[in-house]
Amino acid sequence: MPRDPAPRPKTLRHVRDLADHGLAAPADLPQLEQVAAQFAVAVTPSMVDLIDPTDPNDPVARQFLPDARELDIRDEELADPIGDDPFTPVKGIVHRYKDRVLLKPVHACPVYCRFCFRREMVGPGSDALNAEELDAAIAYIAGNPEIWEVILTGGDPMILSPRRMAEIIGRLNDIPHLGLVRIHTRVPVVDPARVDADMVAALKGPRIPTWVVLHSNHWREFGEEGRAAIARLVDAGIPMLGQSVLMRGVNDDVETLTRTFRTMISNRIKPYHLNHGDLAKGTSHFRTTVAEGRALMKGLRGDVSGLCQPTYILDIPGGHGKVPLTDSYLTPVGEGEWIVEDPRGGKRPYRG
Repeated sequence: MPRDPAPRPKTLRHVRDLADHGLAAPADLPQLEQVAAQFAVAVTPSMVDLIDPTDPNDPVARQFLPDARELDIRDEELADPIGDDPFTPVKGIVHRYKDRVLLKPVHACPVYCRFCFRREMVGPGSDALNAEELDAAIAYIAGNPEIWEVILTGGDPMILSPRRMAEIIGRLNDIPHLGLVRIHTRVPVVDPARVDADMVAALKGPRIPTWVVLHSNHWREFGEEGRAAIARLVDAGIPMLGQSVLMRGVNDDVETLTRTFRTMISNRIKPYHLNHGDLAKGTSHFRTTVAEGRALMKGLRGDVSGLCQPTYILDIPGGHGKVPLTDSYLTPVGEGEWIVEDPRGGKRPYRG
């Protein structure tokens, strides 16, 4: 009589679970417990399956497994590195640019990236918007006719149930001045089972399009189940873009970036942004320099299709906005010292 298949492991949320699965050395547990006390840990079964525990430089492991180097917090690192707080008129809303807002209905994720710029705001037990708070956030959007686009982020909004997602998408579609809903997520690759027929249907609003922006940093993240989840979205007519973070030891070479962006294109995802690493606490071991990032972007030109070319951007610390790291916005003033022009013409010093 055939046996039932062995159950897949649950999401690993404790460093002891990582050790039990061969993903952390027992000798490292005391320091890793210190890391986990500050920054949430979660690794989904889909990502566990893609980690090679024999490879000390595994690019999937480096993104999701806690590292003692996260305890090295530099003076320049910030709890709110991109400055969300000053632009939060009501809970769950960030309104930095006139024509678009962030709507953060949840502050939890299926996985916790070790480089996350909101790592001190997200995690188990973090507040989701309750019914009254969601009403206030949507009322704010409805009351500001200059807003054209709503970006669902968090946390990861695709951990919502299809019912709750459909409710939010429907309410946004009822606001006449909105023209686009965008969703920032890792779910299609890190927890692809969530992208079922009900979720796909929930994302499709009756009036305005929903675009899904997948965060992925390395081609190895695209497992078979993740590719199938992406296909379910695109086949349903939901356009997809891709955004990545440039990270030392993960994707900071032309060959890896090329293969990653080609993998996106082959899955019908247009690479959109390559983000320079933010000044999040405990992430200095990931950050490249601006000069290194610019050299990598130059290396992608010529022999790599234009479809595979994202824009290399900096989210200027302090809430001053995102700009391309090109000569039009960047002036060198010394070794690793720059003046960055923000979107409104202000001059901002940046070191990196």
